[in-house]
Amino acid sequence: MVGSYLRQNAVPAALTALFAGIFALVAYLAGTPAPAVGYAAVLCGAAGLVCLGIGYGRYAARRRALDRALRDVSLPAELPEPGDGLEAAYQRLVVAMRAEMDRRAAEDSRAVTDRLDWFTAWVHQIKTPIAGMALLLDEQTPDRGEMKNQLFRVEQYAEMALGYLRLDGGRDLVLARYDLDAIVRRAVRKYAGWFIRRGVALDYRPLAAQAITDEKWLGFVIEQVLSNALKYTPKGSVRVYAEPGPVLVIRDTGVGIAPEDLPMVFEKGYTGFNGRREERSTGIGLYLCRRVCRMLGHRICIRSRPGEGTQVRIDLTERDVGVE
Repeated sequence: MVGSYLRQNAVPAALTALFAGIFALVAYLAGTPAPAVGYAAVLCGAAGLVCLGIGYGRYAARRRALDRALRDVSLPAELPEPGDGLEAAYQRLVVAMRAEMDRRAAEDSRAVTDRLDWFTAWVHQIKTPIAGMALLLDEQTPDRGEMKNQLFRVEQYAEMALGYLRLDGGRDLVLARYDLDAIVRRAVRKYAGWFIRRGVALDYRPLAAQAITDEKWLGFVIEQVLSNALKYTPKGSVRVYAEPGPVLVIRDTGVGIAPEDLPMVFEKGYTGFNGRREERSTGIGLYLCRRVCRMLGHRICIRSRPGEGTQVRIDLTERDVGVE
């Protein structure tokens, strides 16, 4: 510690000694008696040593306080009094960096908690179709259609979980101009069996439109919207069509969404009245849809009235893709 302090004050000490030597030389050349010059030099040296000692005491106190904070790997409520403006600036920098670290740690903690909460809910959700399949297998003549329906639900929940993980862990975007009809047709074909089993009519005609997007991620969004449309349409129809822009529209004749729920449907974990009534909603599907659409530079909105169905609009108009 002493060596560090002396190195830090080497330049001021050398300059003080130089100036004292110049003063003594000038006084000697001016005819001042040598004993008087020597006495003045001794007094200057003694005063310098006293100042150096006082400075070292303050330096040592600050250094010990910092060493204690370093051992505890924590920032004390108050740092030691800075010795100069530069040291004060460094202390402000340290405090600012600590605040930023605390903020990021809190964000990471919230993200981990959110993921844990959602996967806890996901585990409970996926147990329902698994239990349904177990009951069907126990029967003498299992219903193959219902078995397929339960397996489809398991696959749907698994794909939703994978989409959630991919969004948080990295984005494998492949942006290009795709034929919209091909993407929608794959999603519709995937849900064809569910349409038949639920007795819901599908109104779909080829879409003469193209869009710059990622076919896998856009397909994920379309599948989530179709899943919701089927879940909340006990009877009636689902229509899929495109408007100029292009804007992909998926409209159902289901139960609709309450006005007080509509502004919140894209929030993570929000299930609303319909979700609570169904007791199978995780409140994550539409949240993921909005995140994916933002990632692709698309816009998604919902129009709905209770008892009159729901219309989901995915605006695929070309625009710059921003990074969340």
